[in-house]
Amino acid sequence: MPDLKQPPPASPSKAEVSSSRLVLELEGVLELSDDDLLRLSSKNDHLQFEQDAYGNLVIMAPAGGTTSNRNIRLTTKVSNWNDDASLGVVFGPDGGFKLPNGATRAPDVSWIPSERWEALSDEEREKFPPLCPDFACELRSASDSLAPLRDKMDEYMNNGCRLGWLIDPFEEQAFVYEPDAELRHVDSFESTLSGGDVLPGFKLALDALR
Repeated sequence: MPDLKQPPPASPSKAEVSSSRLVLELEGVLELSDDDLLRLSSKNDHLQFEQDAYGNLVIMAPAGGTTSNRNIRLTTKVSNWNDDASLGVVFGPDGGFKLPNGATRAPDVSWIPSERWEALSDEEREKFPPLCPDFACELRSASDSLAPLRDKMDEYMNNGCRLGWLIDPFEEQAFVYEPDAELRHVDSFESTLSGGDVLPGFKLALDALR
């Protein structure tokens, strides 16, 4: 199994462009507050925005139809489990979190236990909750390369995430991240992922995302 636990990349020295995202270097040029980022998002609701730990702005295009459909199916499965378990709160790809390292990230699917949500103030809930979700999942789209997604998964784990899934429907593989455990490569969509102690009782048959 290849070693995918690569260190986070250095701060970019210029704008980085891929087919699905644009990274604008703002470090030392412009500092965006959480309120600024929220206003920017509301004025440009056809785009998704994140900020990395250096304050650089990450702009992402909308997902295509197939990826959007996969995402809603995955989110629905986690939400249905949570409705039955009544253990926490589920978020979709438009839900951003202010991580301890200063980055603002929006996993494709995420979950936090009820006690963490209830400990937040109303203002913290309305903006970007200042925490890393206990569960974070990234779903690769047709225009995504794996490297930035691996970096995001490492970032989640380094900021306190307890269970992370990186799901790649195009190569029909997945990667399971857990604290103090080796990265687990699941090389077939005939497999089932388990929520373990974080999402107790939750199972995801990967072939549902074909």
